[in-house]
Amino acid sequence: MTDTLRFEILTPQGTVFSEDVAMVTLPTIGGQIGVYPQHMRLITQVVPGEIIVNREAEERYFAVGEGLVEIDAHHVAIVTDMAIPAERIDDATVEAARARAEARLREKISDEEVASVNASLVRSLAQLQVRRRRRL
Repeated sequence: MTDTLRFEILTPQGTVFSEDVAMVTLPTIGGQIGVYPQHMRLITQVVPGEIIVNREAEERYFAVGEGLVEIDAHHVAIVTDMAIPAERIDDATVEAARARAEARLREKISDEEVASVNASLVRSLAQLQVRRRRRL
């Protein structure tokens, strides 16, 4: 029985993370789940929030957007529209994006634009949550 699993985060921009880890915690449509090696096979939806990666004696944190995750006994792969390491989140940039999205929602816009702006707002809030929780 192996004591690690391969964890990968893929975005349209490329591979954000790909390493062997002891455990990963993910925000899913059904709530937060913890994945250890030998986990049962699962495919589910990832929702905006925080990913926690445990590697031996260290933890890494990522803000993640919407996506899908495939899990098996030795591998976890996430395909998402956004994944940013906590240490690379810039508070001022994210706050500005959040403010722009909130201002845009106050305008008269189409349903499609509302959905797009809401998605942007949720991604910004996920980044702020991770950054503030970790106080990096």
